[in-house]
Amino acid sequence: QVQLVESGGGLVQAGGSLRLSCAASGSIFSNNAMAWYRQAPGKQRELVARIISDGRTNYADSVKGRFTISRDNAKNTVYLQMNSLKPEDTAVYYCNVVQRGGDYWGQGTQVTVSS
Repeated sequence: QVQLVESGGGLVQAGGSLRLSCAASGSIFSNNAMAWYRQAPGKQRELVARIISDGRTNYADSVKGRFTISRDNAKNTVYLQMNSLKPEDTAVYYCNVVQRGGDYWGQGTQVTVSS
C-alpha cells in the first residue's frame, strides 16, 4: 500500500505563487509516475503535470510556462511550483502515483486564487 499526503495549498492573489508537496510512504517502487491533478467545482478532474522516474515531464497546456513539477526520489516526494497563478487555477489539487500494481491518490489540497 501507498499513502500520499499533500500540503502547501491555500489562498493567494492572482499573480502569486504557491508550492505544493506530496510525500509518499509505504511500498514505493523506484520506477513510477508521480503527478498532480486538479478538480474545479462542476468540472472533471484533469491532469496538471506528470513526472516519471527518469525525470521526463509533461504539462497541461494551460499551465505550461507557469508551473513546474519536480521530484525528490530519496524522499519519495513530488512538488508542484505554481507561479503567476490565475483565478482559473482555483481547484482541489490531488497527488497521484502510478506504479506496478497500483494507482494511488492523496486526499487533495485546496488552492484558491483571488482576482
